[in-house]
Amino acid sequence: MNARPLAGVIAGIARLISGVQVSWLGARPEPRQSVFFANHTSHLDFVVLWSSLPREIRVQTRPIAAQDYWNSGLRRVFAVDVFNALLVPRREHAGEAGADPARARDTIDRIVEGMGEQYSLIIFPEGTRGTGEEVAPFKSGLYHLCVRKPGIQLVPAYMENLNRILPKGEFLPVPLISRVNFGAPMFFEPSESKQDFLARTRDAVCRLKQS
Repeated sequence: MNARPLAGVIAGIARLISGVQVSWLGARPEPRQSVFFANHTSHLDFVVLWSSLPREIRVQTRPIAAQDYWNSGLRRVFAVDVFNALLVPRREHAGEAGADPARARDTIDRIVEGMGEQYSLIIFPEGTRGTGEEVAPFKSGLYHLCVRKPGIQLVPAYMENLNRILPKGEFLPVPLISRVNFGAPMFFEPSESKQDFLARTRDAVCRLKQS
């Protein structure tokens, strides 16, 4: 069986397990090169978010995944061979303080090359999984990517309850209901500072959380 059709099968199983309910709280994105960015609480996140996209967008979308976790054994098969993920070093992708600037630039170069003019991306700008209670400050990778591709469409999303379906350290998911809320597309403003851009994009995700 070809790996890409297998992605659809696995995504269907993930939707069933997660009971995901998808809401578009803003205008649906145009079918153009985009970055879908969301909060991050579970290893199920990229599969569920990918499966929640319209099919014509989904087939042209690659997840960004942490190289240190997904680059071995069955994990690599699942991420790279099945879902066509781009594996990047977690520290440089996240833009964490103390990261080697040269390696950080190399990571952005790899991401831009992996996108080409065809693929969209799924990114989790917090850089690591959170508790699900609040969205952590965004690392700078998303900003530096937009500097390189300033006209790209940015689509925020908020994912709810996936940390309870597959908690950190667990391997077997617990069937529950989850939700993915997508917001209206937004765009990079070249005149805004890195700090303002990261605050604006984080706020866009936070506003999608339903109380």
